Amino acid sequence: MSAEPEPTTATDDGPLSGVAREPGSAKPDPLLVVDGTRRSFGGLVAVDVDHVEFQRGSITGLIGPNGAGKTTFFNLLTGFDTPDTGNWAFDGNPIRKASPYRLARSAMVRTFQLTKSLTRMTVLENMKLGALNQRGESVFAGLLKPLWRDQEREIEQRAEGLLARFKLDHMRDEFAGNLSGGQRKLLEMARTLMADPKLIMLDEPMAGVNPALTQSLLGHVKDLRSEVRTVIFVQHDMGVVNDISD
Repeated sequence: MSAEPEPTTATDDGPLSGVAREPGSAKPDPLLVVDGTRRSFGGLVAVDVDHVEFQRGSITGLIGPNGAGKTTFFNLLTGFDTPDTGNWAFDGNPIRKASPYRLARSAMVRTFQLTKSLTRMTVLENMKLGALNQRGESVFAGLLKPLWRDQEREIEQRAEGLLARFKLDHMRDEFAGNLSGGQRKLLEMARTLMADPKLIMLDEPMAGVNPALTQSLLGHVKDLRSEVRTVIFVQHDMGVVNDISD
């Protein structure tokens, strides 16, 4: 059977209003633009992207079977891997050679397929690590509590507010290693917001999560859109993809 052609009429609502439903259509305000990006491992081409734009303030699903190169694509864009060729720009600035920590400082953050919580630190401490430009991180300033005490208090208040939003406040003093897999996913998503990001890249945020927490995670992803944050996520469940993607 031959596949039916994709409809070419433009979308009529949301951040993609007026964009034709055709591959490669220009977006009105792309936050992330990727060109000519290729990554191969020996004879296997894992990523081969000619051109793609991600619209600011939208939720974009990245789909494909296992081994299609979705996580490799994420790794390239966030500085955890190096492409054979290619360039990309975030908010108009070239970022191909930027390191992960510099990208985080520029408001581009990600989560991982396997969560990266620090298991022997408390949930609250994990959250506080996500805040940027902390004065107390300097070796010399760290010795002088009056220089960072007020900022530390503000960071802790923000962290506690986000833990309450993600319904993890009752676990604030527990070691992150004591959380369930789903709770670690919630913690990682909450921690990204400590950096006040423009772009959040979620690698299989619902993988291995029970149905109740899946619905909670879905709600939190939709909330990111309402905050005019841009989201790119990898997901295999097409029900989830169709529910939240623009």
